Amino acid sequence: FQTQLLSNDGHNPLMKKVFDIHLAFLKNGQSEAALKHVFASLRAFISKFPSAFFKGRVNMCAALCYEILKCCTSKVSSTRNEASALLYLLMRNNFEFTKRRTFLRTHLQIIIAVSQLIADVALSGGTRFQDSLLIINNFANSDRPMKATAFPSEVKDLTKRIRTVLMATAQMKEHEKDPEMLIDLQYSLAKSYASTPELRKTWLDSMAKIHVKNGDFSEAAMCYVHVAALVAEFLHRKKLFPSGCTAFRKITPNI
Repeated sequence: FQTQLLSNDGHNPLMKKVFDIHLAFLKNGQSEAALKHVFASLRAFISKFPSAFFKGRVNMCAALCYEILKCCTSKVSSTRNEASALLYLLMRNNFEFTKRRTFLRTHLQIIIAVSQLIADVALSGGTRFQDSLLIINNFANSDRPMKATAFPSEVKDLTKRIRTVLMATAQMKEHEKDPEMLIDLQYSLAKSYASTPELRKTWLDSMAKIHVKNGDFSEAAMCYVHVAALVAEFLHRKKLFPSGCTAFRKITPNI
């Protein structure tokens, strides 16, 4: 069924069903032995359908990154190792897919997934996650065919960015009881990703969640207006929405 599965670059109901089954194994707890086969199956899946992950819509790559990262914090070391290897394979295949130029899509989706996992409080077991990052770095350094390319340094840059996000989050944990300080830290993270709309949106969403939790609804609304304006500006640059973020001036001069 390869042709049907790859129609519209993998964005079709059949591919969604097949992929969702694969993903269901990661979402629902499996035995260690079963997981070994799941990871092997996913490795084959990525190799067979690269365009569905790296060319079509972003959904598949995003969903996979999120679930693999969750496995990177597992208490079972074999699962952590398998998850780290799969994440590395995803980056490497993305790099090869772009004719060794970049693995920007996977890079972005990993950072977005880390940000979401932090917001969903699913990124506990910090040291276990750090171990997984170390494994990924070691793969990049010892991967002979990649030695002469920009790939190892890009992987290093990605793991460094993840650590920055984790450090900022650790600070947030310290200021959990101080909503203003917590929001300030969230805001500085959102600002540091001003050049990456997807990530800025992720952090603004997460800021809005905290505001709603604290009953600060006008502040939450401000976050959502910013997200909407960000999307409007993005569409404006793609010539799909004439007025861009200026359409929101009537709501708030903040925009």
